Amino acid sequence: MSATRVRTLVLVAVGVAAVTWWVMQMAVGRGAATPPDVPWLVVAVELLIGAVVLSMGWAVRQYQRGKRPTLDPVRAARTAVLAKASCYTGALLTGWYGGQALSLLTDADVPGSLERAAAAGLATLGAVVLGAVGVVVEHWCRIPPPDAEGSGLGRAADLDPSAG
Repeated sequence: MSATRVRTLVLVAVGVAAVTWWVMQMAVGRGAATPPDVPWLVVAVELLIGAVVLSMGWAVRQYQRGKRPTLDPVRAARTAVLAKASCYTGALLTGWYGGQALSLLTDADVPGSLERAAAAGLATLGAVVLGAVGVVVEHWCRIPPPDAEGSGLGRAADLDPSAG
């Protein structure tokens, strides 16, 4: 599995934001209602998922540094996959809520648009945090080369129970 590039995540977020803004502008132009307010629970869930991913990643980091004697290889693999999923989920949600915030800001003369744009903006910030946590944890899950300074870190044999 290759590392996620931040540039790719930014392109996904910008692309989704542009499409979201365009669709909302077209829908409102044709008389449709804008999406309802973004509930505060969205931000709480984004931050909670980010905290879980960070916690799981911290265990892998501690193992890599030799401060944790064992690590279940399935847990390490799941952590890496969850980190990658968090990267892309954060990018997609950043674009979705960012596009909504931009669309609502361009219609600032409509009553209530600024409050709804602020809620979408907070959800955007929560999504950025989720994506950033994913990138950091994915970095922590990288296994260094086996002969890195002879330190024994990146013990692939310890992760593989059949390599004993």
